[in-house]
Amino acid sequence: MGKLRVLSRQGDTAVEWGGRRVKDPEAQEAVRQAERLFNEERAKGATAFRVATGKPATRIDEFDPEAEQIVVVPRIAGG
Repeated sequence: MGKLRVLSRQGDTAVEWGGRRVKDPEAQEAVRQAERLFNEERAKGATAFRVATGKPATRIDEFDPEAEQIVVVPRIAGG
């Protein structure tokens, strides 16, 4: 099971998909939705990390549908 979490002031937005195990159209749509959201947030300057149980988080620049979990952190604005 894959999961994309986008952190924001309004709370987390999460999209889950079945990873490699699920090939049905609904699961494929969830992957497309997660990738679209990932790309939108990255275009705004957000940073993304691949997170896997028992491993350190790794910064990524491209969506990975095989990832266990991706966490997207928005750009922090100073002021």
